[in-house]
Amino acid sequence: MTRPRKRHVQLELPKLDKNGQHRGGKRKGAGRPKQGFRASEKHKTRKTFKATEPVHVIMRVRKEVGSMRRHALFLAIREATLVVATEDRFPNFRIVHLSIQKTHLHLIVEAANRRQLWRGMQAFGISAARQINAVTGRLHGPVFADRYHARVLGSPRQVRNCIAYVLNNWRHHGADREKLKNAWRVDPYSSSLSFDGWKQREAAGVYYQAPVGYPPPFVYIPKTWLLSEGWRRYGLVDQNEIPGLGDE
Repeated sequence: MTRPRKRHVQLELPKLDKNGQHRGGKRKGAGRPKQGFRASEKHKTRKTFKATEPVHVIMRVRKEVGSMRRHALFLAIREATLVVATEDRFPNFRIVHLSIQKTHLHLIVEAANRRQLWRGMQAFGISAARQINAVTGRLHGPVFADRYHARVLGSPRQVRNCIAYVLNNWRHHGADREKLKNAWRVDPYSSSLSFDGWKQREAAGVYYQAPVGYPPPFVYIPKTWLLSEGWRRYGLVDQNEIPGLGDE
């Protein structure tokens, strides 16, 4: 009985560059470089969600832009909210809550689906980058460090905690202890003035009044049940509540 012949496989020699070093393969320092001190948001398919589920979005700003908690940059972000709101292309994308921190933005948005979220956030990001570059004197260049991070909010408790986290985020970072031109009970670099779920506001039966000349960001009245009514099952938000979860 004859034995089958062995199949000989030609081994490929490792590639060398002009300095005699190996090229290709897994090695330290290979691959896409990190942008800043954080790795980029993973480029994977985003989670699908229902039109009834709000989404919490975080956008990180590149460090060369500097602190975002400046009046001129606040106006730049406000202009971006107006651009998206007045565009007929985004009828199914709405920014409901907004908070501007030194190194990042928080948004709670409503969108019909994953595609509408992507299109709306893309338009907002492009408009915001143009406005910020114009204000800071930068001719061009990226403003946001990586892809935005999105988390779907599927329950009343999640939505309530997220609203408190976003609108009181300045207390989380200690920005409420910094000197401001006016004595603010809520964050002036956010959409807090238009929020009707503050515990103190409900008890007093009055609206917070903005100083003369203060232009609030443009945000929508929520349409989803979770953002308009459902979250209230777990209590109104205290203006002095300090969010403790997360590092943003």
